[in-house]
Amino acid sequence: MTGNLNPVPVTAIVTRRVRDGRAAEFERMMSGMQAAATRFAGHMGGFLIPPDAPEHCCYRMLFAFDNETNLQAWTRSAERKEWLERIAAVTHGDAALRVLTGLETWFALPASRTKAPPPRWKMALVTWCGIFPLVLLSSHTVAPLLGSWLHPVLVALAATGLIVAAMTWLVMPTLARLLVGWLYPAEREP
Repeated sequence: MTGNLNPVPVTAIVTRRVRDGRAAEFERMMSGMQAAATRFAGHMGGFLIPPDAPEHCCYRMLFAFDNETNLQAWTRSAERKEWLERIAAVTHGDAALRVLTGLETWFALPASRTKAPPPRWKMALVTWCGIFPLVLLSSHTVAPLLGSWLHPVLVALAATGLIVAAMTWLVMPTLARLLVGWLYPAEREP
């Protein structure tokens, strides 16, 4: 049988505590590990998230793959194990690994600790609050501008591409940070 039985993109979030004075070395190693991951099938990107404050030594690394099977190939690979052995010298304990799919990845990163995603109804409502103004703005700017000289399919392609990029790197990180108390009520500090 050919084809993937699990075509949903997945993101692995790895949390590591770095030893004092070893942050620069850790960051170099994680850069090398990320470069190694790019050579695996289905790799869609990744990045290192430094601690929220200098006194926190928890880093998070995201690895995105096009499906669970390809992510598993990376996480079980000998090359990754070699990197983990090197990284162990500059970190405390084992890594915490979480695998997220879909909208959960937009909501998993607003605080210094790795958190469970909020209820799906909250994720849907916040996502709608982000998408609605972008669609409205796009329909009054991008569509009229490009519509006069591009095929409607290409206009929709450009508009949705801009919306997805804005949602991923601008709107959702901002909304998740602004609404953290509502999204994660059990995590609020007294």
